[in-house]
Amino acid sequence: MSDPITLRFESRLSVPESRIWQWITSVDGIAAELRPWLRMTAPKGIHSLDDVEVRCGTRLFRSYIFLFGVLPIDYSDMTLLALDPGRGFLEQSPMGSMALWRHERRILPCEDDPDSHLLVDQLTFKPRLAAPLTRWFIRRVFTHRHRVLRRRLRTAA
Repeated sequence: MSDPITLRFESRLSVPESRIWQWITSVDGIAAELRPWLRMTAPKGIHSLDDVEVRCGTRLFRSYIFLFGVLPIDYSDMTLLALDPGRGFLEQSPMGSMALWRHERRILPCEDDPDSHLLVDQLTFKPRLAAPLTRWFIRRVFTHRHRVLRRRLRTAA
């Protein structure tokens, strides 16, 4: 089996940290970032991380993943290993397609501008099949996610 793949993505956002946190922990924010590539489900009544009792290391819920919003391709047993409210989280979720899926999402201050923040996604994953294709696809999805983030969070709402 191949070594884990590591990818990093960063976006500088000139909005308050609280606005970024609201976006990255909301079902609507995640859905907007993933469209049109993917759609992930959440149980009825869950609109954000605030609606879930988080016990680090314990599955929050199962999310089904649909390619282009319609073709079921995977599942993710959403699990947070660490949660730093307002600043970030570390997700390590068992998935059907991955021997390892680890996603750290952090909001960091920008030293040169106190009104801006850096949103960093650090991924480490190990696909069960087709590692080069999976790496290409995940890179494409996260590049798109950050493009959406920068466009949608241009100004505080």
